[in-house]
Amino acid sequence: MRLGESAGRTHPGKVRRRNEDSYVLDPPLFAVADGMGGAQAGEVASRLTAAAFREFHEADRLPPDERLQAIIQEANRRIYDRAHADSDFSGMGTTVTAALLTGGRVTIGHVGDSRAYRIRNGELEQLTDDHSLVGDLMRSGRLTPEEADAHPQRSVITRALGTDPDVDVDTLAIEGEPGDLFLLCSDGLTTMVADDDILGILDAAPTLDDAARALVRAANTGGGEDNVTVVLFRVEGDEHVEETLAAPLAAAEGNGQGDTNDLEDTLTDLQPVAAPAPALDPSPSPPRSPRRKRRRWARRLFVVLLVLGFVALLLGGALYGISRAYFVGADEQGNVVIYQGVPFDLTEGTGLYRARYVSRLQASQLSEEERASLFDHELVSYDRARARVAVYEAEAVP
Repeated sequence: MRLGESAGRTHPGKVRRRNEDSYVLDPPLFAVADGMGGAQAGEVASRLTAAAFREFHEADRLPPDERLQAIIQEANRRIYDRAHADSDFSGMGTTVTAALLTGGRVTIGHVGDSRAYRIRNGELEQLTDDHSLVGDLMRSGRLTPEEADAHPQRSVITRALGTDPDVDVDTLAIEGEPGDLFLLCSDGLTTMVADDDILGILDAAPTLDDAARALVRAANTGGGEDNVTVVLFRVEGDEHVEETLAAPLAAAEGNGQGDTNDLEDTLTDLQPVAAPAPALDPSPSPPRSPRRKRRRWARRLFVVLLVLGFVALLLGGALYGISRAYFVGADEQGNVVIYQGVPFDLTEGTGLYRARYVSRLQASQLSEEERASLFDHELVSYDRARARVAVYEAEAVP
């Protein structure tokens, strides 16, 4: 087995002002960290973790599971020491989910609620268990997955880096198969995008870089309530190019087998063949008159203009509809915003909407239920959108 394509992407989302996520894309080593702690503390914790994965090489010769544990313990030490040396960072921490590919085996190291998935034969399988309150309740049978998705404390984690001098690290090893795709992600993806949608996006994307961008875009379209980070890598077989090229030549021989002599003979036999000379027509057709040619050109031009007119009519109708549609969201500074248009992006950073009204109300001033109700991306009139926002402004904006 060998490592194939890999890609990573992170985004602050549509509610949070800062991006407290970090990721490592250093094949064959990958990681995602989701910081916490307020102000810049979460950002510092995740950055310290990423730095440990890039810089700490004392464990490089250890077995994969011990190597990941050693790196994560080093990251935990750096965060813990920084938090106790500087009161501004007191209480900071981070999750981490890391993967190391060695031979045909993928080893996972895990603390917190960031996740690792494997996609094999069209199925998405979660490899890690969330170290969270609702994760514990689900494993004990006191919550169903549907109840966990709506639980008000689903963001409360029970294990993180930096809160204690040492941390318990879960590790597991997975035997890879050619074509296996692995996904590491922060909960900003999994709380916004359903598993089936994740699988559909991965299946449709032509490259892993396209897939990473599409997953981040889907999380933001779904509400973007948290920072979102994804890392993707694929495991491939060890087939050689020479064998791949020889196969069709052997098939051309009709014997299903091939060696170097057969290959040489086949290449010798493949000589260019001259094309037959065209037969002479003793009675060629008379050339078309210029008038007939002009009539044909005019008909084609009419059809083209008709099609272009129809397309212009459709686009005009769509633009008119967009100009009268509004929805409520939040900008990168956390302000509640009324957008004109529809909540879709053509490309990264280019959307089919623009800000029409920016409120002094901050998304962080709303409860989770209020954000879910307000940021539902329902298309309404401008007056209706203003009325919805005004209810919350009256309570929270002085």
